[in-house]
Amino acid sequence: MKHLRSAFLVAFVFLSACTTAANQPRLIAREILFGNPERSNPQISPDGKYLAYLRPDRDNVMQLWVRTLYGKDDKRLTDEKKRGVLHYTWLYDGAHLIFAQDNNGDENWQLYTVDTETGVQRNLTPYPGVLSALLALSPDFPGEILIAMNLRNRHFHDVYRVDITTGETRMIHRNSGRQVWWAADRDFKIRVAAQPGALLVRDSEKSPWRVVRRALPGESGGFYGFSRDEKTFYKRGTPDENTEALLAIDIVTGKQTVLAHDSDYDLQHAVIDPVTKEIQAVAFYRDKLEWQAIDPSVADDLARLQRVDNGEMTLENPPYGSPVITSPSLGRRDLADRIWIVSYESDTGARRHFAYDRATKTATLLFIESSRFESLKLAHMRPIAYSARDGLTIHGYLTLPVTGEKNLPAVLLVHGGPWSRDRWGYDDAVQWLANRGYAVLQINFRSSTGYGRKFVEAGFKEWGGKMNDDLVDGARWLVDQGIADPKRIAIMGASYGGYATLAALTFSPEVFVAGVSRVGISSLISHRETMPAYWTPALFNRRVGDPKKDEELMHARSPLFFVDNIKAPLLIAHSRNDVRVVKNESEQMVEAMRKANKPVEYLIYDDEGHRMVRVENKLDFYAKVEEFLARHLGGRFMPETAAEK
Repeated sequence: MKHLRSAFLVAFVFLSACTTAANQPRLIAREILFGNPERSNPQISPDGKYLAYLRPDRDNVMQLWVRTLYGKDDKRLTDEKKRGVLHYTWLYDGAHLIFAQDNNGDENWQLYTVDTETGVQRNLTPYPGVLSALLALSPDFPGEILIAMNLRNRHFHDVYRVDITTGETRMIHRNSGRQVWWAADRDFKIRVAAQPGALLVRDSEKSPWRVVRRALPGESGGFYGFSRDEKTFYKRGTPDENTEALLAIDIVTGKQTVLAHDSDYDLQHAVIDPVTKEIQAVAFYRDKLEWQAIDPSVADDLARLQRVDNGEMTLENPPYGSPVITSPSLGRRDLADRIWIVSYESDTGARRHFAYDRATKTATLLFIESSRFESLKLAHMRPIAYSARDGLTIHGYLTLPVTGEKNLPAVLLVHGGPWSRDRWGYDDAVQWLANRGYAVLQINFRSSTGYGRKFVEAGFKEWGGKMNDDLVDGARWLVDQGIADPKRIAIMGASYGGYATLAALTFSPEVFVAGVSRVGISSLISHRETMPAYWTPALFNRRVGDPKKDEELMHARSPLFFVDNIKAPLLIAHSRNDVRVVKNESEQMVEAMRKANKPVEYLIYDDEGHRMVRVENKLDFYAKVEEFLARHLGGRFMPETAAEK
């Protein structure tokens, strides 16, 4: 078998070379597509003088760097050895940055400060097995931060106040066990809390909590903070029982006022003045991100910024925030609100980052994330929509090879979550697949966010059911449009996308000819039993299944128990340190398939977690997937020895 595969690869490389000669685009090396950006995530200091950003070192590990805003005095601040820096922000003292680091993907995040002048670092949360998250910063307390930690009890978090100079840490809010997030007032006192299904407020730290708003099923929510007079709290919520809007909630009466709303799409972002605390602008994600001014004083700025670049504009920290560093506005503007960091996304190139001066109305390019993309011929991504079999409108994105042929091999690329969504813009995996000759379809199936609460709720307890039907309907749409060859369609995804791959090959075995699952769930029952202790089980019970009430349903929707149905070959990959979906989810599926004599290949990565971070692991994974897809669908393949530099 090994000799047969080698012969296949030699023949396939020859055919690929012939195809390239016949006016096909050159094969783009995986090192170009999946390598680290040259620079990314710029953030401005509160005084507007300095710019921090991420940049790889000589060992290709992402580090924190700093320079004067428009200068060339770049200085490296960190010396991480393996996974690099993913999440960071400025502190209000302007002399320190704070970043998060875990151990090989175990997601027990520790928070570090680094002095931008001396490079001296301090671990503020040196507690093994504890997840720490930055909760609040304040210009009134520049030397202190609020963090959430599950230090006392691994099942939930308390709130601590930390001195960034001395490291002194003291608990200021003890969780009863039901609260999941908090907001502080200007005095750094916890006055707002969230628990499943409710928003709580209190008048002081000694006052009792009271409920001011009940959430509807399917709401994702989101906090934006107090108004300047602290009589109003801004949050994302559903005023019309469907799409999420920007709400202003009177913290005494609970009365809510709608400040911005779209009847078809959820609110995506809100930008807040760093001094007045008032909402300046909001964005809704339709087919692309679209901004609108709330404060008339920024309307001209938004209009000018739309003309700076023809890409999709964002005023937030890309890519759309962090699970542990939650400061969406700090770092994107100075405290004087004069300089904004504005980023532009393209579907055929790297992000471009500008500094926009509101006083002079000028935008200055800071950097392009990856100049190596500039000479590449990349494929365009276009929004699409189709009707599911029950009439529900499903949105998504289609990317075709630049040659644009019909009757192509195709890959259905399924996003994780599932309570997230695919977006327009550059995607390394999408461009890789399109360059190899595949049509790529990304579907925002029911339960995806952005299209309203009812769309999310339509997927409740439909894992492997109607959510799978949406994916199958998408594959059939590709065939009906003449885009895809029905005998050459694969499905691929990670996390929920991995589960969707296993479910599709199990419950719809006639549709797909191959599947790739990374960190996928094989049994809803065992996954529920092994979720991290600090996750909220009530959400899973409501949306996926309650093991006490829905055991039969959860068994019926678990691919593990139906491997005999599988007809197509599978490539399964997992990470040893994944805490969200433990590696046994893949290993039990592999074992069951091997017992049933089903074709399966298995990869394990020892130094990764749920998210694959290290470039060398990405290159290994995508090389093996590329060969797997070429073998079963006939797309193009670049052996590692032939990679273009």
